[in-house]
Amino acid sequence: MIPVKGYAGRKVAVLGLGRSGLATARALIAGEAEPLLWDDSPEARARAEAEGFTLHDLTRAGAFEEVALLVTSPGIPHLYPSPNKVIARAQEAGIPVDNDIGLFFRSYAGPEWDDFDTAPRVICVTGSNGKSTTTALIHHILEEAGRPTQMAGNIGRGVLDIDPAEDGEVVVLELSSYQTDLARALTPDIAVFTNLSPDHLDRHNGMGGYFAAKRRLFAEGGPDRAVIGVDEAEGRYLANQISEGPQDDRVIRISSGTKLEAFGWSVFARKGFLAEWRRGKQVASIDLREIRGLPGAHNHQNACAAYAACRSLGLAPKLIEAALHSFAGLPHRSQLVGEKSGLRFINDSKATNVDSAAKALQAFASIRWIAGGMGKDGGIAGLLPFVGSVKKAYLIGHSARDFALQLGDLPHEICETMARAVARAAEEAEAGDVVLLAPAAASFDQYPNFEKRGEDFTARVQALIAGA
Repeated sequence: MIPVKGYAGRKVAVLGLGRSGLATARALIAGEAEPLLWDDSPEARARAEAEGFTLHDLTRAGAFEEVALLVTSPGIPHLYPSPNKVIARAQEAGIPVDNDIGLFFRSYAGPEWDDFDTAPRVICVTGSNGKSTTTALIHHILEEAGRPTQMAGNIGRGVLDIDPAEDGEVVVLELSSYQTDLARALTPDIAVFTNLSPDHLDRHNGMGGYFAAKRRLFAEGGPDRAVIGVDEAEGRYLANQISEGPQDDRVIRISSGTKLEAFGWSVFARKGFLAEWRRGKQVASIDLREIRGLPGAHNHQNACAAYAACRSLGLAPKLIEAALHSFAGLPHRSQLVGEKSGLRFINDSKATNVDSAAKALQAFASIRWIAGGMGKDGGIAGLLPFVGSVKKAYLIGHSARDFALQLGDLPHEICETMARAVARAAEEAEAGDVVLLAPAAASFDQYPNFEKRGEDFTARVQALIAGA
């Protein structure tokens, strides 16, 4: 773990006792601080007590006497739509509020780094879509290159739970807007912004607040290198704000679909080919079309982002290309889970909103589409421009009938359950078809999370194939 620095002998309150909260408590003890833990959930408190931690009711009067800092978990609102009552009380008392990300950046470097031949580096990835795949892809490329590397944050381990740095190590962190919004220190060596689309708007009081939370990764001290997706206005604005001019190669602009030849450094994908340009000349090209772990234009953008980050570390294009081919993809994100008689089954259970489902629908041809669950505002009306490759929709869950009303003339069937949807899609499919789970809805009507929904789909597919 990474011992927290700066609080030895002092009391630090920890609110929220999930993965990051308990990891924070352990790291505080390792740094000789005294953690005082609280969670509204009795079950969470019981788990903390079983591990030997001290509970401290942060809701009672006087709870913050002699407390130097409050560390809160990312899922707990600290401003919008309204601050959690414990956080509000800390703010009223003038107690600094931070999260584990801020503590990590204040604590990661140590005096032993003076003896390293190559200083450790930190790459942070944020954005609305693709940040998990991009993070995992960067980590995979580094592993394939033989570089010491760890992956943490919103994916994998808690940031304070990773091992102390090695000589030349690269830590790759996925950061959500909840994490970047509050962290009191954000000083990555390389920062990646994939894209922006509406999400978590209640938590950030609208699109402007959401973008502002993402921007903090590039403002708090500033990275040495910024990789910016410029397919939306916000990305173009961010790149413009950071760079000193179009030839400033501290900013690497990336795109899926747009040529970016006029800049000091750019990486873009068009018609299935990734191209790297530097100062008006193409220096590398990769054919992405046969890379099975990265299907579709949205994954080509992820490939551009990961490629740019790894090139910033000095990795050779051919080495990166070989690693792209061995990347298996992430579970529940355009994941190939089976094939039968020329029919492919793709699990994109992570496509819980219209924007991510649209990207999945554009990644494949001849689709048998399984959609539905706990529908979000607007349903799936926003997907109608992207259903040209859909042969039929098989609708499940709470929103099945509402979705059916929005699909108009598109052939569809209300299946309600995953079992029936998989069976009916496979029964009607022809060789060359893709059975795609891209729900465009939350999972909570039938499953505890999108992972369990994807696992159910995968199990149904594997049983179907085994019984063939």
